[in-house]
Amino acid sequence: MFSHREGAVARGENADVACDHYHRAAEDVALMKELGTNAYRFSLAWTRLLPEGTGRINRSGADFYDRLIDRLLENGITPFVTLYHWGLPQVLQQKGGFLNSDIADWFAEYAEAVKKLYGDRVKNFMTFNEPQCILGCGYRLGVHAPGLKVSLKEQLLALHNLLRAHGAGAAVLRGIRGAEIGYASCGYTYAPASEKKEDIEAAFERTFQFEKDNPLGTVASFSEPIFTGDYPKKFYEYGEDLLPKITQEDLKLISAPLDFFALNIYEGKTVYGKEDGTIGEVAPKTGSPKTQMGWEITPQNMYWAPKLLYKKYGKKVYITENGFSCADYLFSDGKIHDTYRTEYLKTYLHQLLRAASDGETKVAGYFHWSLMDNFEWAEGYKQRFGLIYVDFETLKRTPKDCFYEYKKIISENGKNL
Repeated sequence: MFSHREGAVARGENADVACDHYHRAAEDVALMKELGTNAYRFSLAWTRLLPEGTGRINRSGADFYDRLIDRLLENGITPFVTLYHWGLPQVLQQKGGFLNSDIADWFAEYAEAVKKLYGDRVKNFMTFNEPQCILGCGYRLGVHAPGLKVSLKEQLLALHNLLRAHGAGAAVLRGIRGAEIGYASCGYTYAPASEKKEDIEAAFERTFQFEKDNPLGTVASFSEPIFTGDYPKKFYEYGEDLLPKITQEDLKLISAPLDFFALNIYEGKTVYGKEDGTIGEVAPKTGSPKTQMGWEITPQNMYWAPKLLYKKYGKKVYITENGFSCADYLFSDGKIHDTYRTEYLKTYLHQLLRAASDGETKVAGYFHWSLMDNFEWAEGYKQRFGLIYVDFETLKRTPKDCFYEYKKIISENGKNL
């Protein structure tokens, strides 16, 4: 619905076909096996399984995921399933979406369907992908579905409702024997400018700082109520006129125990501790490299983010997205040479390996974004993140140079970094 709205997506493109994984899953899983990956993170579409939002299960949609999951397992690939990656059934949006407190019940019913359909084979789940983007881009900036720009009061209501939905869904999934559950966060993380104690402390404090002028965009907005059982103290400074009704039952639901912290990380910032006790930010160097998305290249954050997250919450850390968009195209030799992405991948993974090897931080795994070029929301098809090039006219798949470099890294579990 949103991608067909005039002006919503770059170049007037839409999400009707995208990379057509629906019809080409067998080919795509074969490419995964060639790559050597032992896990595949993918998202279920609530819209595909329960097109009316609740009630009837769409059998053809359910069967697609059955085939995909079975095919993954047959090839020794562990499925990691995300329940919500920015797609809400339109009928529920018409009822208010995340502004309707009933969404916790709707999401629980959806999770129950997932449990019954796939809980016998899938054991790794994430409830929501990037709640910061779901609400910040969808309800504040209006650049992602549903394209709203609501008041601060409504933003805070949507935040609370999403967290309640997360808790309700997690409670259902906990009924799957052997299940491990988390959610995939984003938001800026901060690296210290040096190894000095005051700089490291500044990076830790800044990473988990709640921003009253950006309540939907920080790590703390979601991770604090989920992992500590309450909102940050500054959250309550909005006052009763702006805050939703928050009960102890809500907080207990939201903070149901999780098994891991999942983080999507592309860029970060660097800070230092000032002599007066405040935190200073280091500006990027003039002319510093950026991805085609305009994001800074900051591999040092891939070392510090999992360290600080594990120190704060004590949960093993998955990096569930990390990648590089560049201007890929088919060369005259029939290949896609993406040296920039390969260098990005190696430098970021080198830093993640450092964190995993420090004797303190529990790094559980890494998922590259993405397996193949796909529909990148408001950016349409102009941003290519894939290890595999997709011709969106013919849908032909062509592994890029980075595919083979990543295959080497996987085969040696990073020892060649």
